[in-house]
Amino acid sequence: MAVLSKIRQRSLLLIVVIGFCLLAFVVGDLINSGGFNQTSKYVGSINGKDISYEDFRAKVDAAERSGQGITSIQAVNRVWDQEVSIALLQEQFEKLGIRVGENQIMDIMKQSQDIGQNPQFQNAAGQFDAQKFKDFFQSNPELAASLVERESQAELSAKYMIYSTMIKAGFVTTEADGKFQYELEANKVTFDYVAFPFTNIKDSEVPVSDDEIVAYMRKDEKKYKADETRELEFIVIEDKPSQADEAEVQKNITVLVDSLKMTSRNQEFVDANSDIKYDSTYITKKNLPIQFADQLYNLPAGEVFGPYLLNGYYAISKSLGKRAGASAKASHILIGYQGGKIPNPAITRTKEEAQAKANDLLAQIQANPAVFESLVATNSDDSGSAQNRGEYDNIMPGQMVKPFDDFVFNRPIGSLGVVETEFGYHIIKVTDKQDAVRLATIAQIIEPSEQTSDEIFAKANKLEAEAAEKDLTTVAKTMGLTVQPTANVKALDENVGQYQNQRAVIRWAFDKKTDVGEVKRFNVPNGNLIVKLKKVNEEGLMAVSDARPMIEPILKNKKKTEKIKAIMTGSTLEEAAKAAKVSVATATDLTLQSPNLAGFGSEPKVVGTAFATAPNKVSGIIEGKSAVYKVKTKTVVVAPKLANHTEYVAKLKAQSAAAAGQMIPALKENAKIEDNRLDFGY
Repeated sequence: MAVLSKIRQRSLLLIVVIGFCLLAFVVGDLINSGGFNQTSKYVGSINGKDISYEDFRAKVDAAERSGQGITSIQAVNRVWDQEVSIALLQEQFEKLGIRVGENQIMDIMKQSQDIGQNPQFQNAAGQFDAQKFKDFFQSNPELAASLVERESQAELSAKYMIYSTMIKAGFVTTEADGKFQYELEANKVTFDYVAFPFTNIKDSEVPVSDDEIVAYMRKDEKKYKADETRELEFIVIEDKPSQADEAEVQKNITVLVDSLKMTSRNQEFVDANSDIKYDSTYITKKNLPIQFADQLYNLPAGEVFGPYLLNGYYAISKSLGKRAGASAKASHILIGYQGGKIPNPAITRTKEEAQAKANDLLAQIQANPAVFESLVATNSDDSGSAQNRGEYDNIMPGQMVKPFDDFVFNRPIGSLGVVETEFGYHIIKVTDKQDAVRLATIAQIIEPSEQTSDEIFAKANKLEAEAAEKDLTTVAKTMGLTVQPTANVKALDENVGQYQNQRAVIRWAFDKKTDVGEVKRFNVPNGNLIVKLKKVNEEGLMAVSDARPMIEPILKNKKKTEKIKAIMTGSTLEEAAKAAKVSVATATDLTLQSPNLAGFGSEPKVVGTAFATAPNKVSGIIEGKSAVYKVKTKTVVVAPKLANHTEYVAKLKAQSAAAAGQMIPALKENAKIEDNRLDFGY
């Protein structure tokens, strides 16, 4: 009774405690599931325009359904790029007040084959009828949603065409621009020069520090901007068969050799014991496994060859005999006719006309066999084989329509004739025949046993546990494993090194709960992927290690230039050449359009300085791309004046049109883009 009394006294406390525990459980579940963690219902925003998750997900689903071989993340990235581009363009359309009317939208829509070429929407003259198109959708209101979507797409396309035209029109090319381009191409300069190559100074003499690289990037942060990335170390432990597993498969298949040799029920025996079903096809020698072709092709009927290794299988093969001329090679010219089985409405000739043409072509070939190939190209209605000289190789009996098949296999090599089939008239030339062998092959796959797979799994788990506490490379070495080259991945990537479709790995690496140094095992098709988060690279400037290959040569050359200045002294070229221990060279008739110095490549700064320097005057030090220079101009030849520069204006206009295609990247560069895709589990 005393105990019951105490329980009653403390019942309120117990209720509170239990309630708190339940609340903690629910809250924890919400947090873990993202209920409180999801910061936005928008998958992103572009210059303040939000992209709703629901709309985005629907478009991604549609992209996955329509795309051939497209992965989920590829669909996500494709839709994201589209949404960003559309948002940026629509913003520009609004700023510029671009509007389109119904007729413009309809003009765009009817360019689609399913609309403009659809007989339902055409008049008696075969022309697109806008009214018929409208009437159709009024009669089918269930299709109204699809029409709205098509109209929206067409409206966007129409506006884009106007916007693109406006952009191109903004690139004004004048007669003066054409004149300038002409002078770039036609004015010529000849000059003497001294060149001190950068390679004459060792790189070790001009070290570049990390701070210097960072300082250089700070001058143009947009150019050297880097997305947030994760550096991953990883090891692959393949789930592959052991030597014992291989030996076991070899043992099992060896036991079957005598039984395969004795059996008369070859197909049943093969299907009962092989991982690859029986194949009754006759095989030519060239189509047999190259390393065993001689043994298998020359194997006496009833004898068995093997076991032998082939593409991850142990196999034994029994010869079921050879067949002479089992495989044929032939070329043909097909002449179709209206009403034949060729789905080509362009063929209008009658059956009689087709026969007459085939006989005429046969006569031409009989008179001059060398014309066969050219006649194939100009006359054959078999578009598939016409691209291959009309040739069909490795034809097996029953593979072609019967009249074609009968001609090829019942005639000797070199036979030529006309054969009628349901497709039309064929001028056929039999060019080769080969004997072939039929084999009854038992193939058993070599795969890891359950014991081997368990051992590999245990090894992977051991590595995961030990690598969490120790250096991954050290642990791997003790276990006879190799750490793969570090993979630097972005949040929406899908590959880790050579391993594709590893979104689970990348989501883990970018999870806020994953700390640097953490290790996790993932399943891959061929085994286990043990991944360690090595480093987090926040969004901002590129990592020095990534930027160094681009920037270091620039900074080294600047430092080398200062050293060369102290070496290349003297008021004349000869004095500078002597001081630098190089020779004076001459460049003849160079232009600013093609400023190439022999042995040094393109040096526009050098050639430009030569044009700007008075004759017989020596320039100052010029820092080029490959060397440090001094020049002395000899002659400048000004091109003769032209009445107009139309040709050069046209050339510049073409270049401007191409430049207009860079509008989207330019808009993206200056846009404020917020990407929340990772928050939604992509």
